[in-house]
Amino acid sequence: MLQIPFVSLDRDRDRPLIRLQFTHFAVATVSLPLIGFIGCVATSLISHFNDSTYTHCQVPNYLPSISAAISLTPERYVWRFCIGLHSAPRFLLAFAYFSFYRGKFVRLPELLLSGLTLLASLSENVGLLLLTYVSSTETYSLHKNGFIVFIGSSILHMVCTCRLWQVIKRSGFEERKSFRYKWRIFLFNIFFCLCAGYFFRRHNKYCEPGIYTLFAFSEYLVVLSNMAFHMTAYWDFGNKEVMVAMPPEGKRF
Repeated sequence: MLQIPFVSLDRDRDRPLIRLQFTHFAVATVSLPLIGFIGCVATSLISHFNDSTYTHCQVPNYLPSISAAISLTPERYVWRFCIGLHSAPRFLLAFAYFSFYRGKFVRLPELLLSGLTLLASLSENVGLLLLTYVSSTETYSLHKNGFIVFIGSSILHMVCTCRLWQVIKRSGFEERKSFRYKWRIFLFNIFFCLCAGYFFRRHNKYCEPGIYTLFAFSEYLVVLSNMAFHMTAYWDFGNKEVMVAMPPEGKRF
């Protein structure tokens, strides 16, 4: 059972404030950025089409980049609300995986890789928070650096996770299924990262109509596949619970 106690938990006396199946926890955590993403892009297309699709090339473009979609009002507030709410569970999930790996591995290489996976996961979340709360229209360089940290850490986290689950998959059917999903989503993510980079450079170099739209679409798939990768926790912790408990009066500090 995954527990988040204020102090050590006495199962016989401590009463849980929150007790939630991990499958529900995983769905709720991934749903927040997904709802924010869909809401921001849809609102930008409906209410701020010209502003959200404008680039320095001034050529026809039909989709906003994510940075453009989350920099307008009220889209930025919707995105910040969703990402802010989902960030705490993401930090919890990073440490839950680290604890899980420590229980699975005894060899030093896997233990060190588990630590690197934790750092990559934390860095990914920090990068996401940075690019969320500093929009491209406020401080572009800081927003850009946040995006680089987010993408770089995300890829590193996926690589490390796939390597660890390549070992774990020998344990049983559910582990093999989780590894297969992780590996396929990782390859999908890498492919569209490369596509997004290619279309972005081509747009800036040649200013061709529609190329920035292809960049934006590739960027959408990168972000959606990132969410899907984290959603594989649904299988990894399917029989676990998240619990927040308050100790009785005599045990509080």
